[in-house]
Amino acid sequence: MTQANECENIAELFKGFSACAVANISDNLDRAIGARGIRPFHNGGTMAGRALTVKAAPGDNTFIYQALEIVSPGDVIVVDGAGYEDRALIGEIMANIAESRGAAGFVLDGSIRDVDAISSKSFPVFARNVIHLGPYKGGVGKLNVPVSIGGMSVNPGDIVVGDSDGVTAFGPDIASDLLKATRRQQAKETDILASIANGTYTGAYSK
Repeated sequence: MTQANECENIAELFKGFSACAVANISDNLDRAIGARGIRPFHNGGTMAGRALTVKAAPGDNTFIYQALEIVSPGDVIVVDGAGYEDRALIGEIMANIAESRGAAGFVLDGSIRDVDAISSKSFPVFARNVIHLGPYKGGVGKLNVPVSIGGMSVNPGDIVVGDSDGVTAFGPDIASDLLKATRRQQAKETDILASIANGTYTGAYSK
């Protein structure tokens, strides 16, 4: 496969997963893979993209700025902030920078601020909490290393999907089969909802 074809295939996967519910994706990951305590703060919509991972010192956003210097279109900036909630890792300015550079969104195991501005826009921002206190500067960190987000492991290049229910991530090697399975489940659930609406539902459903 040429690089152009590979990029086209990845873009199609992102598009496919952006039309899937995270709950259905999670069901087809044995209901075992998902970030706990991470929720959306933006104005709705599904995020799907490729993980650009950041290991940050608790409450410190030095390496998030470094990630913004190398972010590519379609990247989700995934920040392991160790779940530290007492300092905001990003706010309106950093979210706008990421959006302007084509990022697909932010996922932070930590806090954010400027929540009114972030919640007024559709650019995806998932985080643990909100606090007005700004970040520390000059801390240690790493880019493109395995990280943990709400107890979920994320590797550089993983596909990350988020919606109103939360965030999940998985390797690109299983993405094609996972998308097919998720679509089958969603079609089945659509049929079930139709049968409930028209009075023909029999109660026989399991996943």
